[in-house]
Amino acid sequence: MLEKYEILKDYRGPIDLRELDYEKLKKLASEVRDYIINVTSKNGGHVGPSLGVVELTIALLRVFSPPEDVVVWDIGHQAYAWKILTDRKEQFPTLRQYGGISGFLKRDESIYDAFGAGHSSTSISAALGFRIAKDLKGEKEDYVIAVIGDGALTAGMAYEALNNAGHLRPDRFIVILNDNEMSISPNVGAISTYLSKIISGHFVQETRQKIKKFLQHFGETPLRLMKLTEEFLKGIISPGILFEELGFNYIGPVDGHDIKSLEETLKNVKEIEGPVLLHVYTKKGKGYKPAEENPVKWHGVAPYKVESGEIIKKPSPPTWTSVFGKAIVELGEMDEKIVVITPAMKEGSGLSEFAKRFPERFFDVGIAEQHACTFAAGLAAEGLRPVASYYSTFLQRAYDQLIHDVALQNLPVTFAIDRAGLVGDDGPTHHGAFDLSFLRCVPNMVICAPKDEQELRDLLYTGIYSGKPFALRYPRGQAYGVPTEGFKEIPIGSWEELIEGEDAVILAVGYPVYQALRASEELLKEGIKVGVVNARFVKPMDEALLRELAKRYELFITVEENALAGGFGSAVLEFFAREGINKRVVNLGIPDRFVEHGKQDLLRALVGIDSEGIKRAVKKALTKSP
Repeated sequence: MLEKYEILKDYRGPIDLRELDYEKLKKLASEVRDYIINVTSKNGGHVGPSLGVVELTIALLRVFSPPEDVVVWDIGHQAYAWKILTDRKEQFPTLRQYGGISGFLKRDESIYDAFGAGHSSTSISAALGFRIAKDLKGEKEDYVIAVIGDGALTAGMAYEALNNAGHLRPDRFIVILNDNEMSISPNVGAISTYLSKIISGHFVQETRQKIKKFLQHFGETPLRLMKLTEEFLKGIISPGILFEELGFNYIGPVDGHDIKSLEETLKNVKEIEGPVLLHVYTKKGKGYKPAEENPVKWHGVAPYKVESGEIIKKPSPPTWTSVFGKAIVELGEMDEKIVVITPAMKEGSGLSEFAKRFPERFFDVGIAEQHACTFAAGLAAEGLRPVASYYSTFLQRAYDQLIHDVALQNLPVTFAIDRAGLVGDDGPTHHGAFDLSFLRCVPNMVICAPKDEQELRDLLYTGIYSGKPFALRYPRGQAYGVPTEGFKEIPIGSWEELIEGEDAVILAVGYPVYQALRASEELLKEGIKVGVVNARFVKPMDEALLRELAKRYELFITVEENALAGGFGSAVLEFFAREGINKRVVNLGIPDRFVEHGKQDLLRALVGIDSEGIKRAVKKALTKSP
């Protein structure tokens, strides 16, 4: 694939960038974009964010000297060009494939990846840690740069870090705000770009420091007057007054697609004392028309046709997400008290139609998971029926609020937890492997998982009208194709015995229920009779049924798409221990390690929770029976 590129095919690493003139750098940027498009068209990935920062990546690698100079990319999904231009050019076609390179940055993947992240708004905090550590180690000559953007400044953590950095005022600490219209509104044009060059230039900065030192002899009043005047002038021409108040030297906005201008500004910024915030304006999806026209859709996509941008779809059942999205719209039509909250995941959580139909009852609060949870608690306290829609890994960021603001006060917030279990190509930062474990220990919580589409609808209905803190978790990807109609309440804590057996019984939660049914059918062909129970409620469990099953079976197999530590299987073992019931129990689930990226079915097979894995575990356990 690389042979088609004039410059990129012979590119050896960052040192080569300094030997290229600006015309060749433009050509290289175009080739990198084409390479990203070609690879992601086959593998899927975060297309828009990475296409927008190609020139910025080139400028950073020309002006700074990583890995000695540390560059921390926020989230990392905007760093495909970084991977290509550092040391993974040849490996890039393996992006997001099992055994290949990650779709995010990873410390164990490259010396150039200073800090890994799949969740947003961590870059400034991490970069400040690097800066202070370098200062304490005596490595004061190195630079530390955080690149944040793509909506990440809507998260409170970013402002906590900015506030701390403004207080510490470290030198050689630069925050680059990659403003691609997904965060704050830009003020971009020829005049503002020109002014940015002037403000960051040696003359202005040296004059500024000289005036400041001169006025120090006359006390605080002249200095304060100078500061107010400067802030007034900057406030007229730029949105930087907030960052100045936080203690940063604000520079920008700068055209993020002009390599020469970027390079000149970055060189000037290197000479400024104290922390600097450089505001760079980029276009998400730059260089690929479909991504430029629909940046939200092209934030992250499945494989697609390069020529048209059409997503390659195979005939398949609806996704779990779309089933939830359809159900919440129907419920919204039935009940005006239902409101929906999401932390910047409207499209990903299947809520576009609800937002369109009921805009006054839909709240996208931005990348603010903690706020979303407590906001939902407030809505519930005033008598509404809030549904807080999260990805499982994003709910982790709101754990204190879930405990302190919802569960402790026993407020009826329904948590619709998408992407629970193994999510596939996005890998360990996005696997929803822990929610059953971290929710199960919280008092007042009800926790459940549907076996299929109709049960998802019924459990959602049950949760909304339960009057309790209620967690409904479901996986990413295609569901089973079960027909759906209407809603019914399911008694909280009730399980379903789907098949009666003799030799063993499988207690399965959520997605693995149908896998357990298939395993049971296959085992029956071999003369092994295995029962299957849909253990749809993890908390409270159906203890009455569990006691009755203990009278009929000696071997129990628990199956969950969650960490084994503290999960559903642990709950069963705890129950047996508490009741003094002595049974053989085999727990299947996600082992005590971070699972790498790969296709969902492959990962499920690797951890043994698909039908073959369950079948294998049952046979192994029976051969070991006394």
